[in-house]
Amino acid sequence: MTLPAWLDPLFDAREMRAADAWAIEEQGVPGLDLMERAGAALARAAARLAGRERVLVVVGKGNNGGDGLVAARLLREEGREVEVVAAVPLEGASGDAAANLERLPGEPPREWDGRPLPPAGVVVDALLGTGFTGVPREPLAGLIAAINAHPAPVVACDVPSGVDAATGEVHGEAVRADLTVTFHGPKIGLHVWPGAEHAGEVEVAEIGIPRGAPTARTAGLIADRVLDLVPPRPRFGTKFTSGTVVVAGGSLGLTGAPAMAARAAMRAGAGYVQLAVPASTQLVFEIQLTESMTHALPERDGAHVPEGAERVAELAERAGAVVLGPGIGRSEGAFAFAREVARRVPAPLVLDADGLNAHAGDLEALRERPGPTVLTPHAGELARLLGTDSDDVAAHRLACARAAAERSGCVVLLKGDDTIVAQPGRPVAVSPGATPALATAGTGDVLSGVIAAFLAKGLGAFQAAAAGVLAHARAGREAAARVGADHTVAGDVIDALCVALKR
Repeated sequence: MTLPAWLDPLFDAREMRAADAWAIEEQGVPGLDLMERAGAALARAAARLAGRERVLVVVGKGNNGGDGLVAARLLREEGREVEVVAAVPLEGASGDAAANLERLPGEPPREWDGRPLPPAGVVVDALLGTGFTGVPREPLAGLIAAINAHPAPVVACDVPSGVDAATGEVHGEAVRADLTVTFHGPKIGLHVWPGAEHAGEVEVAEIGIPRGAPTARTAGLIADRVLDLVPPRPRFGTKFTSGTVVVAGGSLGLTGAPAMAARAAMRAGAGYVQLAVPASTQLVFEIQLTESMTHALPERDGAHVPEGAERVAELAERAGAVVLGPGIGRSEGAFAFAREVARRVPAPLVLDADGLNAHAGDLEALRERPGPTVLTPHAGELARLLGTDSDDVAAHRLACARAAAERSGCVVLLKGDDTIVAQPGRPVAVSPGATPALATAGTGDVLSGVIAAFLAKGLGAFQAAAAGVLAHARAGREAAARVGADHTVAGDVIDALCVALKR
């Protein structure tokens, strides 16, 4: 398994250990040299945040603590006031950490006595490293709580203590850092919630692992390079060669969602967009969307019925992608319509909103679909698909996205600031995120339209989903710059797509 060229590697603990071991055992790089460079990067960050005030370094007895001891020594050698607090007696330290304990000038580390930590301009968290999993035990849990209670900014060493570096999961006390200085390469847990929320700003420091080291293979951060996969409109093409999208959705009172998906698909480059909507809602769409075509489908009380699936299948014969679900509502007929369209349509499909809820408890049925499929759930929708609750999904986002992909055979896009794109048996893509502007109604419909446009242009399901996530995030940031994150609405994100996709 290798990462696509448009993903920047995100390491898990096993992959990071392999890179370290390769450097030390096969390339002859002394472990002490790696630790020295890690500690130096940590010291620079701490000095930057502390200004002229005291630095407080909190260490454990492993290699993470060794990095902290290096930082403390280098800061003391610069003439700074540094206090070192240890979670446990360090006499049991071994290897490179023990060597750096011996090198520490001045006052030795004092064992934490359970009281609040002393005043400082910055706190360095060097308690637990990338190998940690589970729940911190005492006294570590209490010391982590003491770090979080301290008023000074916190710099975490490699990963905030208590965060699982491989998953981002947090099962007990975990440090909330303002800055995480991570070594060699970013870790998965620094970019997946809730770990991402604990990490603060992430700064990657090179520590001297030579080129050619084993790299990450299971996950990557979506890079701008993914948008190079999206083909531009050909000069001598037509609206059909630019990509045809069908949006099947809508119901009385829920016309906004499919309209936004359609507008987003057009703005993302689709040349021809058609809407398949309940007959009684057709006039609403005709007035809203002058650049697309609408088709009136059979209905009952303003909602889709399964008989309309045949018409969607006909429209999909010439379509590059179909968006199914926005605004269909939760009537029995609408759910049956969604299941029938998913079963019959061979075109690439983006399944969203109540199109997903129509498959709750029957995720495996999507394995029988005749074409590629992208599922775009938020945590609540994914919980219904998996037969669990949203709290479980929130606590295990990476695992749940992967499980849904394996069970459905589909590409699963779990929405959030850290949107995760999972595919069966392959690497996972993670969004760089970093904007609250998208936390508003309708932006999920925009994302579905963008992904459908990219599918219609010929991208594979995984590539289209990841490219859509990045374009969506960039458009969210652009909209926030224009009107403010708190004031952004979905229409602003659609209007910003032209900037987000500018070549």
